[in-house]
Amino acid sequence: MAVRLLLVNQFGVNVGFYLLVPYLAAHMTGNLGMSAAAAALVLGVRNLAQQGLFPVGGTAADRLGARRVIIAGCGLRAVGFGLFALGDGPAVLMGAAVLSGLAGALFNPAVRAYIAVEAPDRARAFALFNVFAQAGALCGPVLGAVLLLAGFRAVAVTAALIFLVLTAAQAVALPAREVPPSGGSVLGDWRACLGDRRFLAFAFALSGMYALQNQLYLVLPLEAERTTGRPEAVAAVFVIATVATLVSQVPLTRFLDRPARRPHAITGGLAVMGLGFLAPAFLPGPVPVVVAVLGLAVGVMMAQPFVYDRVGSYGGPDRAGTYFGMFYLVSGIVAAASTVAIGWAGPRGPLVCAAVGLACAGGAAALARRSPDPP
Repeated sequence: MAVRLLLVNQFGVNVGFYLLVPYLAAHMTGNLGMSAAAAALVLGVRNLAQQGLFPVGGTAADRLGARRVIIAGCGLRAVGFGLFALGDGPAVLMGAAVLSGLAGALFNPAVRAYIAVEAPDRARAFALFNVFAQAGALCGPVLGAVLLLAGFRAVAVTAALIFLVLTAAQAVALPAREVPPSGGSVLGDWRACLGDRRFLAFAFALSGMYALQNQLYLVLPLEAERTTGRPEAVAAVFVIATVATLVSQVPLTRFLDRPARRPHAITGGLAVMGLGFLAPAFLPGPVPVVVAVLGLAVGVMMAQPFVYDRVGSYGGPDRAGTYFGMFYLVSGIVAAASTVAIGWAGPRGPLVCAAVGLACAGGAAALARRSPDPP
């Protein structure tokens, strides 16, 4: 029951997020008359607040209980998005950005830690989690576009109300699990996590997955528009990736969740992601872009449920939140640096993407050979 509620919660989280955030920059530059640099600063602050505070949210989940942190995160996101509806000054917008970023830093690792501890079959639970997340990411922008006809305030108020409903739903229906007393300090937990060499090697190897996922917002939309000459082709990139996930995620995870196949799911997923980018790197036209989009979607479907399963195993029931928080921080930093390099490469970006995917697949394979899976 608890895991099912969190799946629905993730659908709502992504509907509310993608209902507002894709239209936020246009609102700030168009409706509020801000410069592009100022709008980028607000968006950057939101992202930095989320990425930089993931370990805080993860540790809070371990020490206070994931349920409390999930509720607090959804509540803060409701307040932050409400401020976007009400505010038109830099201070209010910055406050909204910080609160909404902090909210994500709280509930993202907490939700995954809760599932990692409570789900009897973690890989399949995370596969369903990905399906619900993708469905929300698909519905959110569509609903936002409709609400935008009534103005941006209607968009922001609706997003805030969605998170307010999610806050109430978790408070009423999400069961609390007993939080064992910690035997050490927060810094001690962080040192133990950062001193876990197997985990850090795994996080660095899997950062390639997030670096390539980010290309749904950079390389692939640019290639789609360049090869077709049509701006609406950008939307097709997201539709293809989302529909593929909705149709194939659960059966693919069920197929891979076998003793003989499981060890190769992560390595194979990274390799498929990288190989897909070879098509637009060497072949002209829109079809290679579709191949890359499908390769990216299939690779993520192969790897991601088992990645989350492994992170939960590294952390165990007492430190699952801390490990998820650190995993997001490490992989996010490396992925951001990789994305800068990919953007700097310009037309050779798809080739760099292929190299990142294949290099990380090699790293994951080497790690699997040297070190057994965590318990």
